[in-house]
Amino acid sequence: MAWDKVQALVFDVFGTVVDWRSGVAREAAPFLARHGRRDIDPAAFADAWRSHYSPSMEAVRSGLRPFVRLDVLHRENLEAALRDVDMDPAALPPAELDALNLAWHRLDPWPDALEGLARLKARYIIAPLSNGNIRLMLDMAKRAGLPWDAILGAEVAQAYKPMPEAYLRTAEVLGLAPAEVGMVAAHNGDLAAARQCGLKTAFVRRPTEHGPGQTSDLQPAQDWDAVADDFGQLADQLLG
Repeated sequence: MAWDKVQALVFDVFGTVVDWRSGVAREAAPFLARHGRRDIDPAAFADAWRSHYSPSMEAVRSGLRPFVRLDVLHRENLEAALRDVDMDPAALPPAELDALNLAWHRLDPWPDALEGLARLKARYIIAPLSNGNIRLMLDMAKRAGLPWDAILGAEVAQAYKPMPEAYLRTAEVLGLAPAEVGMVAAHNGDLAAARQCGLKTAFVRRPTEHGPGQTSDLQPAQDWDAVADDFGQLADQLLG
């Protein structure tokens, strides 16, 4: 069986464990209203902010920029998203921008996440393998009750997914071979990169991560080692 030797499960977080879109929109709404922009859909603003996520990491991945925490990139991306909707970040109170940036620390888990993680934790080491930085992951876990055994990911590895170092250094930190680690994600690209590094792969569908009109990652793009509709179903498969 593909999972017989697996000792640890590492999880993508944004979109797989937590609903980033609803959480960011929830906190963007009063901010936008306070600054006279009730015309902007908070969910659309969350999408605009997220659209800068991967491009902002590319300079780090390519070596053009030293590694910086995702909190730093999120803050820069917030300013870019404000400019996208014709708001001047320089005219807004920096403390308010800093507070809104922490929306990413206060995201809610999907309804199945806590129970599913608790079941999986009984057999496996469980930890995030997220591009989110350590403090972000800690704050999110404390607020939401995510039962991680460790906080791993980009800041620990000093590499952003899908760079191989993000996966390989995470396995190394755990003292495990890549084949002893399973990557759980709602994103085919994340799993493809993990598989290339030798990790086992589990695809969990999150068909509303990007809202009701989502068109990406609705189905597995490869024959992943496990495919599930939620964490409970994944636990059923892996725990038997």
